[in-house]
Amino acid sequence: MNKSKEVDGSGVCVDMHEKQSNVDRVVSVGEGQVEEDVEKLGSLHRTLTPRLIHVISLGSSVGSGLFIATGKALAQGGPGSMFFGYLVVCIGVWANLQNLTEMTIAFPTSGNYIDYADRWVDPALAFGAGVAEWLGWTSVFASEATFFVILVNFWAGGAVPEAALLSIFLVICLAVFFMPNKFFGWLQYFGSLVKAFLFIFIVLISLAIIGGAGPKGYVRDGSTWSDLPVFKNGFGGFSNAALLAIWAIGDQVFIGVMGGEAESPRYSMAHSANLIPWRVAVFYLVSTVLVSIIVPSNDPNLLGGSGVAASPFVIAVQGAGIKGVPDLINICMIIGILAIALECIFLPSRILRTMALQKLLPAFIAKVDERGRPRWALTITALIAVLLTYMSLSGTYSLLL
Repeated sequence: MNKSKEVDGSGVCVDMHEKQSNVDRVVSVGEGQVEEDVEKLGSLHRTLTPRLIHVISLGSSVGSGLFIATGKALAQGGPGSMFFGYLVVCIGVWANLQNLTEMTIAFPTSGNYIDYADRWVDPALAFGAGVAEWLGWTSVFASEATFFVILVNFWAGGAVPEAALLSIFLVICLAVFFMPNKFFGWLQYFGSLVKAFLFIFIVLISLAIIGGAGPKGYVRDGSTWSDLPVFKNGFGGFSNAALLAIWAIGDQVFIGVMGGEAESPRYSMAHSANLIPWRVAVFYLVSTVLVSIIVPSNDPNLLGGSGVAASPFVIAVQGAGIKGVPDLINICMIIGILAIALECIFLPSRILRTMALQKLLPAFIAKVDERGRPRWALTITALIAVLLTYMSLSGTYSLLL
């Protein structure tokens, strides 16, 4: 009797071990999916090292929402509503990542929560969430292209045709995906370092401005909190600030999707799960506090400027008479925009592939080439991204195209 139990117990252990091993070799696509189907379509290569994953997690999804949108949140909600709006979203991001990371460590698939929705809830939810996520991120790519034009025009002043700038942006971004995935990883690595540097620089320059630096500078004594309304426009002001915070930091699933191509997904994801909430909290909450001190919420430039000129940090620097800083911020912002644009092609292409593996889309979309790139998913995503990007042009430019 005991021997029989030992045999049964051993058999269960072997089955569980085999199932866990398959997670690292195959993307599970629900009940009844066989390994041969995935091998026929090709497997994504695990080429992203823990070092790349950790540094990318430091700066992923950081961009205009941090360096520019905080000014709009301050103008609409005041310093108090802005801070609490960003705080609530940061807490939500932490809770979401804890849940998502536990599933990613157990099942490190490139499809991430789209795969989990099908695995544990229903294929209909996976399809709806997948289409929404794919379309949302692809649309963000087009918006980043438009913002790239605005940043370049900070110097060009509109002398270069918008269609030409959009074409340059598309060539730079899409050319990356003709190369192996490791090139993408290293470019994201560099972009994250630039954004981390920009944050540190902005913190230092803000502290200097608070102390009265600059030819026109004066000591900030917190009068922006005491002499002006702390909570502007009531609950509506708080809601607007929270919505801007959601736009800036609400979607942090990018690292989870990268876990499907990480060399050590369990180690990398466990580390990122602890790093990202702290990064989000430090980057955004520190920035909101500094912004609320160096710029009054009634400054007309907060809503009157465009591009980097609308950044509250640039407004404060220009008010203090410090030269050269807006140009440096603009350069770093352009690099950050390009890094986010690459994320906006990488992530939706992996979502499309997962949906194809789940039989929610035609199977050929899941095909992977010899370099580990989902070529059909990338092609479809890139074509839609190009279409949405050129849709931002005026009628005159559209005729020229």
